[in-house]
Amino acid sequence: MAKIKRVRRRSGRRLFKGLVFLAICGAILGFFVYVPFFTLKEIKLIGAEKITVEDILKVGDIYIGEPIFELETDKVTTRLSNDLRIESVTVRRIVPNSLEVVIKERKPLATIVCDYGYLDLDKNGKIIDSYKNLREMKIPMITGAQIKDKYIGDDIDNELVKQILEFLQKLNAESLNKLSEVAIAAEDYIVAYTDTEKAVQIRIGKLERLDEKAHLVDDFLRDLDKNPHEVEYVDFNYTAPFIKLAR
Repeated sequence: MAKIKRVRRRSGRRLFKGLVFLAICGAILGFFVYVPFFTLKEIKLIGAEKITVEDILKVGDIYIGEPIFELETDKVTTRLSNDLRIESVTVRRIVPNSLEVVIKERKPLATIVCDYGYLDLDKNGKIIDSYKNLREMKIPMITGAQIKDKYIGDDIDNELVKQILEFLQKLNAESLNKLSEVAIAAEDYIVAYTDTEKAVQIRIGKLERLDEKAHLVDDFLRDLDKNPHEVEYVDFNYTAPFIKLAR
């Protein structure tokens, strides 16, 4: 009987110690989760140009003052990733009271005509904006193809347009700003036009040797303003570029 009582007493003590331990852990956890020192006070937004901290709070469904350890960063990341303006995002806590959000925004690379107006496309062919009246934007318009039954958030399925986007993203930003149009003159022949008082035709030809042709276009557009002669067109369709001067 004495041994049984000792076992029961030891078991009772162990249970009591276990409950005390859990209570202490719970108190510590509650301290870190709920004390004001560990509540969200700041969003550190990195990489944004148009998206604001207010956008992050709204889209991410978070608010200043909530316990930082209750924030589920994976869920916040998923919510932000679903925003069409955001191409990629990473979210992490910075103890004691900050949330770091690093984003890469989607940017329009070209405009194209659709059956109800115009569409802005990003580098991957995703439609990121639509409108009825043409806007004045520093991005080229793709002509010679029309997108039908596509809306914001959709991906285009025109392979030739995708190839043009692939070529355009190889150009530097300054070159893109100097192009007004990229025309599909034929199924395998592309022509671009400069955004100048008298447009200069840039014959790109077949969409092959894209890196080489993009480099040539960059060089040509960079030196165009310095050229003392008026250029009618330049042809990069062949391995040896040809420049035709205006008469």
